Amino acid sequence: MKIAVRYYTRSGNTRKLAEAIAQALNVEAQTVDTPLTEKTDLLFLGSSYYAFDVDPHVKSFLVENQFKLGKVVCFGTSAMLGSTRGQIAKVTETTGTALAQEEFHCPGSFGPFHKGRPNAEDCQNAAAFAKNYVNKEEQK
Repeated sequence: MKIAVRYYTRSGNTRKLAEAIAQALNVEAQTVDTPLTEKTDLLFLGSSYYAFDVDPHVKSFLVENQFKLGKVVCFGTSAMLGSTRGQIAKVTETTGTALAQEEFHCPGSFGPFHKGRPNAEDCQNAAAFAKNYVNKEEQK
């Protein structure tokens, strides 16, 4: 199974999760500025909210790589809002890309909110989520 990890971050919070997931899956975490070079069965895609939406770089990545994507699995952080899956779904619905129902989300540090998050436990939980998701997919 071909797996990739891509993320977009402004603060570094989502990068922490991306690196934990990538290490658990023995792949490299790369930013969405790095296109996919081959067909990918599972893409773990990390993002956060910026002005109540995911960054345009994330949306562009999905559109530009749509023919190389099997299924997208969302993960991310945010200080005030929840999951970005709904925003990602708006793009994957237009491209016909499969989007996992399962996702990983945790608080991210921003100003006075959630200092120190994601922390080591959050990163361990993200890694465990990714490994469990891959194991489930491999058993199908």
